[in-house]
Amino acid sequence: MQIIAHDPARFADLPGYAFAENWLTVELGEGFRARMHYLDEGPKDAPPLLLFHGEPSWSYLYRKMIPLLVAAGFRCLAPDLIGFGKSDKPAEQSFYTYARHVDWLKQWRNAVVPQVAGLFCQDWGGLLGLRMVGQEPDRFAFVVASNTFLPTGGGKASEGFLAWREFARASPDFRIGGIMDRGCQTTLSSAEVAAYDAPFPDEASKAGARAFPQLVPIEDDKPGVADNKAAWEGLAAFDKPFLTLFGEDDPVLGQAGPQLAGRIRGAGGLPHAMLSKCGHFSQEDHPEALAEGVIAMARKAGFLA
Repeated sequence: MQIIAHDPARFADLPGYAFAENWLTVELGEGFRARMHYLDEGPKDAPPLLLFHGEPSWSYLYRKMIPLLVAAGFRCLAPDLIGFGKSDKPAEQSFYTYARHVDWLKQWRNAVVPQVAGLFCQDWGGLLGLRMVGQEPDRFAFVVASNTFLPTGGGKASEGFLAWREFARASPDFRIGGIMDRGCQTTLSSAEVAAYDAPFPDEASKAGARAFPQLVPIEDDKPGVADNKAAWEGLAAFDKPFLTLFGEDDPVLGQAGPQLAGRIRGAGGLPHAMLSKCGHFSQEDHPEALAEGVIAMARKAGFLA
């Protein structure tokens, strides 16, 4: 199997993304290894905040939030998931599994920031991050979740998600930058669209992006259902601040915010919000509101002065 490395020339002079590169080699399984790219901004001794992106984005999605959060006193850590961003990309869709994505991200977490941290997660960043919270709640000080969920089968999914899953599976026109633009209420510039296209120069490089929607455990027989059900025991009992800030104009996950908040102990009594004029990629549409929510939860948890 081919492991595709990024082309640095495609990432030159991206608007708003003047961040230093950081790298970690992770074990992929079956004898393969890959380099995982991540951002690490702010003082190394500051309270760490994990920023997990989803599908089909990468750490570029956090370029507007990171300066606000660093200014507030955080150390911001934003990995590019394997198959995305500057991270290496296995070229076969079948190689990507939910369990492997969790393992790869845990390898990164354990090596780079093993201490207690805050979490902001969106889309697949939540399918990965919320499972990690459920499995190891003591390693998280607080959580802010946006346009995400932790599904456990049952066959229930929005029409928007089902249409997206089929599009990702079969459409010959799978242009990542255009997908990102359509998922925002804010219009991206041509340079920003190109930045989201940068990791994906050809079809082989899109294997991870094509695979992700197929891995969501909506149906009962999907791998991941049992693991997510087990993780929900710890997630539901999570009693530290857990805030949901969802974009109301998201046809895929916009209505999941109240459902998520209603199941988690630490979400009680918090100022959950459905953000207006906000699509699936809330980090593009409302970075200030999201950053304010993160700062407020960190202070409520006593994690940030």
